[in-house]
Amino acid sequence: MAVFDSVSFDNHEQIVHCHDKETGLKAIIAVHNTNLGPAFGGCRMWNYDSDKEALNDVLRLSRGMTYKNALAGLSMGGGKSVIIADPKNIKDREALFRAFGRAVHKLGGNYYSAEDVGVGTADIMMAHQETPFVAGLEGKSGDPSPFTALGTYLGIKAAIKHQRGLESLKGIKISVQGVGHVGYYLCKHLHEEGAELFVTDINQDNLNKVANDFGATIVAPEEIYDLDVDVYAPCALGATINDDTIPRIKATIVAGCANNQLAELRHGDKLKELNILYAPDYVINAGGIINVSFENNYDAAASTAKVEKIYDTLLEIFNRADAENRTTNVVADEMARAIIEGAAK
Repeated sequence: MAVFDSVSFDNHEQIVHCHDKETGLKAIIAVHNTNLGPAFGGCRMWNYDSDKEALNDVLRLSRGMTYKNALAGLSMGGGKSVIIADPKNIKDREALFRAFGRAVHKLGGNYYSAEDVGVGTADIMMAHQETPFVAGLEGKSGDPSPFTALGTYLGIKAAIKHQRGLESLKGIKISVQGVGHVGYYLCKHLHEEGAELFVTDINQDNLNKVANDFGATIVAPEEIYDLDVDVYAPCALGATINDDTIPRIKATIVAGCANNQLAELRHGDKLKELNILYAPDYVINAGGIINVSFENNYDAAASTAKVEKIYDTLLEIFNRADAENRTTNVVADEMARAIIEGAAK
C-alpha cells in the first residue's frame, strides 16, 4: 500500500500498524496533527474488506478529527484508530481491548482513544486497564452519543434557520440514515420539536425502537435517498454523498452526524450546484469530542454550553460560503487550517 502517495495521507505525522498474535488484534492508529495538543479520536471496529480499505478509512477519519477539534475550539490534535474485526464475532473481547490498550500505550500519550462505531464505553474501560491514554470513561465524561446528537440537532436547526429563516423544526420532514446510539438521541430531539421522521438502519431492533418511541416511518435502506423530505441526515457510515446518490437526493439540506459524508471533495461542489446546503460533518458532529474534552474535570452543563456553540459556528460557515460563493466544506476546511497553522507558530 503506497501510504505516502494516498490522497488521504494529507501529511499525517504517524501511522502505526498494530498486531497481537495471542488475541488476533489487527489495528491501525493514525495521528494526523498535534499542533493543538495530543491527538484525540475514537476507535472504530469494522469488518473491512481489505487492509487498504481500513487504512483509507482511518486516514480520512484522523484528518477529520484534526479539523473537528480545531473548529470546536479544543486544545487537542487529531487522530483515530480502527480495529479490523467483526464487532459481533469477538471470542474474548476483554483480551482484545486490553491488547489494543497496550498498543495505544506505546505511543506514550501522543494519541488518546475513545469509543466509536462498533466500540462502546465498556470496551474502552477494558483498554483503560492497560493505559491511561483513553477518554470517554465511565464515571467521567462517559458515553459521548447524547452530546453528538445534541450538536447534530442544533446543526439541523442552524441549517433550517439559514436556508428558510425558521426557528422551529415543526413540520419539517427529516430522513435519518442510521438510528444507533447517536441516531436514536437525534430522533428524540427532532421528534420533541415536531419534525416528521423517516428512518432506516440495518438493525431492525433499532428501527422498531424509534418507530415505537417517536412515530418514525421505517423505510428500506436504499429508499432513504429518494424520499421527498426537507433534510437528509446521514448518521451511519461515510461516503453516502456520491455520484450515485446525489442525483436521487430531493432534500435541500444535508446535515447528519456521520463522518466523511462526501465520498470526494468534488461532491461538495455538486451539492452547491443543486442548491443543497451541506453542514460539514466534522463541524456538526463535534458534540461527542467536546464532551470528552471535559473528561478530567467533568461538568455536564459546561459541556452542553460548548456543544451549543456548534449552532453559531455553522451559521458563520454558511454565511461566509454564501458571501464568497464557495462551498461550505471548503470554507470550513480553510477556517480549521488557519487555526491549526496558527498553533504551529
